[in-house]
Amino acid sequence: MHVSEYATGTVITASPPRRRPRGRLSAVAVGGAAGILAGCLVSPAQAATAEEAPATVACPADLAEKATCYSGQDSHGAHYTVAVPRSWNGTLVLHAHGGPGLGEESDPERSGDDLERWSVMVDQGYAWAGSAYRRGGYGTRMAASDTENLRRLFTERFGRPSTTLIHGQSWGGNVAAKTIEMYGSGADSPYDGALLTNGVLAGGSRGYDYRVDLRVVYQYYCRNHPRPTEPAYPLWMGLREDSAMTGAGLRARLQECTGYTSPPADRTPLQQRNLDDILAVTRIPERTLESHLTFATFTFRDLVRRVGLRSPFGNRQVRYRGSHDDAALNAGVERFDADPAARRNLSYDSDLTGAVSVPVLTLHAIDDPTAFVEHESAYLDSLEGAHRDRHLLQTFTQESEHSGLSTAEYAGAVSALSGWVRTGHKPTAASVASSCPAFDAVYRTGCFFRPGYRPSAYASRVNPRPGATHWPAMTRAQEWRWSRLGDVGIAP
Repeated sequence: MHVSEYATGTVITASPPRRRPRGRLSAVAVGGAAGILAGCLVSPAQAATAEEAPATVACPADLAEKATCYSGQDSHGAHYTVAVPRSWNGTLVLHAHGGPGLGEESDPERSGDDLERWSVMVDQGYAWAGSAYRRGGYGTRMAASDTENLRRLFTERFGRPSTTLIHGQSWGGNVAAKTIEMYGSGADSPYDGALLTNGVLAGGSRGYDYRVDLRVVYQYYCRNHPRPTEPAYPLWMGLREDSAMTGAGLRARLQECTGYTSPPADRTPLQQRNLDDILAVTRIPERTLESHLTFATFTFRDLVRRVGLRSPFGNRQVRYRGSHDDAALNAGVERFDADPAARRNLSYDSDLTGAVSVPVLTLHAIDDPTAFVEHESAYLDSLEGAHRDRHLLQTFTQESEHSGLSTAEYAGAVSALSGWVRTGHKPTAASVASSCPAFDAVYRTGCFFRPGYRPSAYASRVNPRPGATHWPAMTRAQEWRWSRLGDVGIAP
């Protein structure tokens, strides 16, 4: 069952929609998109390497009778999946996935799994395309480039969509936001709008500071990562280069120190105090303590490798609070400064300038335990700093998961964004909320919008670093100056 693309609701008038020649496919061509497989693709770098035609593959079960699905690998090595509904509405939704995963090469299963998770987009009549990126590991601009490459591939194979939207979830929200800044400016932008859900929107140079704090606070209390008998290394590395530690090994150390998997009655008094202090100081929810420490271990190691084995993070002036003995904690916790070049490289790669020129709709769970809702405040402040906040609508839901929201909410959000792009009328948080029940009648997953909610400032949740309270973290002018240096950022 298909719900109309833009359910009714209160709207306010914004700037008129941009008009561009689009070369939309005819109804016959749309219905027969499976046959449009000839030709070559030129990559964003205009490489001459020809792409292999994508292969037809089985769709997820809920799309088997509704779409034709394809998979392939682009000239950079990135695996991808495409789904074209049999009744395509002419709009393409590009998906930027989260993570990042840490495999050396592109994961051939990743984009297919993402299609299954967000099959609602195809069910609602949108074509969908997702890249697994050319490699694992950190690299926001690389992921944005691979997403743009997939857009070009789609256009070459299936024809130019009438409208192109991009959706990013989690770290993919950072990737999608970076994509529209890199490729979506100007009247000839190939992107018409962006949907950012539970996004890491504070960027890399500030968006991981609470995990930096976790890494040092954990070590102060637990003394087992590394142990005194193991080679020492600065904690900003996450993990020493030659360590063979596994995820299971890290979980065992976390359990040893805090008893986090045990019922409270089975923890020792020291384990309970350690756990209480770590959670109180870092303000990380207990249920995601393990995942945050995993990121601050293995992903930090990968990230630090990519910025030259120097620290992009600092905590020299941070005052930690909330423990049973703050004075002892602050006297004993490991301190370090950010290396200017490493911090610049991370900022250039992942920080957002806020200089957007297309409609952006964000959707964020208020109790997101991974990308805290205060990331939205950082993003709003960034767009306000760039004088582009007129392009932004933020919506919030009373939910408490990071990796997925209500299916009806995704359907309603992409419909509202599509309507905004098509008509030029900017929706409101209330109108998006009021449109949700029509989609919930189909998907039965609930509507949990809180139209009046506004998150607190980012610095209210994450310890600010000196000089790092203004937004955007990187201005467009600063980005341009750094780009002239040549060897800047993170290599693809």
